[in-house]
Amino acid sequence: MGLKKIRVIDLFAGVGGFRIGLDRASKRFETVWSNQWEPGTKTQDASNIYVKRFGEKNHSNVDIAKVDISEIPDFDMIVGGFPCQDYSVAKTLSQSQGIVGKKGVLWWEIHRLISSKKKYPDFVFLENVDRLLKSPASQRGRDFAIILASLSDLGYAVEWRAINAADYGFPQRRRRVFILAYNKRTTIYKELKKTDSKEWVIDKGVFAQEFNIDKHKILEENKFEIQGNLVEITDKFNKGKKNSPFSNLGVMIDRKVYSAKITANYHGKRTTLGDILIPEKDVPEEFFINGDYKKWEYLKGAKSEERTNKKENFTYKYAEGSMVFPDTLDKPSRTIVTGEGGSSASRFKHVVKCKSGRLRRLTPLELERLNMFPDNHTEGASNIKRAFFMGNALVIGVIEKIGKALIKKLDSTE
Repeated sequence: MGLKKIRVIDLFAGVGGFRIGLDRASKRFETVWSNQWEPGTKTQDASNIYVKRFGEKNHSNVDIAKVDISEIPDFDMIVGGFPCQDYSVAKTLSQSQGIVGKKGVLWWEIHRLISSKKKYPDFVFLENVDRLLKSPASQRGRDFAIILASLSDLGYAVEWRAINAADYGFPQRRRRVFILAYNKRTTIYKELKKTDSKEWVIDKGVFAQEFNIDKHKILEENKFEIQGNLVEITDKFNKGKKNSPFSNLGVMIDRKVYSAKITANYHGKRTTLGDILIPEKDVPEEFFINGDYKKWEYLKGAKSEERTNKKENFTYKYAEGSMVFPDTLDKPSRTIVTGEGGSSASRFKHVVKCKSGRLRRLTPLELERLNMFPDNHTEGASNIKRAFFMGNALVIGVIEKIGKALIKKLDSTE
């Protein structure tokens, strides 16, 4: 029983971060189908890299909304890093699976793939930006409540954890929310059902297996039930309140939620930005910043100035704090953004100082290392595209740890 394969479909696959992380976690994970589609562009660069690394068998490079469910082989787990959008529901229909969300909102495509199969997958494993827990600004937490309620209505229990990769020794400060859902037929669901919710997320749950927390600093505990159908949640959830009821850790079963704010408790090895750099002699000349540093210093410096919006014809006060320039080498890096590539000066691009005193940007290989990809995984695309891929990617070490934790929990419950 313990050796049973977990068949995975990999959605919004990018260049394969989820797949690599699960492959590293256990041989039990087997990716049986993948989909990567970049709208609005003719060249499907990320999909091309994915195929180059993993082969074209059972890989789909079409809009997920156009994929016929019959084309997808049977699967036990669905994974993906989906965009943070407006998940509101326009209406629910009387027949089963009758949900009408906004067109192009990819959460509803995940929902469609789950609910269209006769046997719902055992597990759902998703990643998103942590602002999902408190969006939209006008109705804090509504979007996450819709996701939790819709999964509950499909027969899933859910636990989540907002994790900053650097808090657990990884080389990049990248904070994301990770969501695990367990179908009611699974042994994990059954154990969760009979376990106190707080005990689950602090000690017994999947995230608790690999991501230690400070158990003396559990704050903002909150218990509540998500009520109403999805249209009512869309219209009414948390309306008029300033704060989201969802903190950075939590669990939901039968729409009953326990949530709390926690801090990481990690004392192991830590990888820094300096640890991943290649020797200066191996850096191509195009990555060095030659000549005047003034524009870089201005963009990364503190500002308080009057600016004019020419389109709307009004002036406003703009202010922002300073950033470390060049980047500190003895700490994890800042978050990689999609605009990391290119030679133009930028507030958010990383700049490091070499032993020679020269300043330079990070190479694509170094950006891959910050997300824990194999060296030159994205080779074959342009440098700007390679940087874009890493700005969209995740820290693979986090996925690997979650994958290991899931296997560990299955081994203890099956």
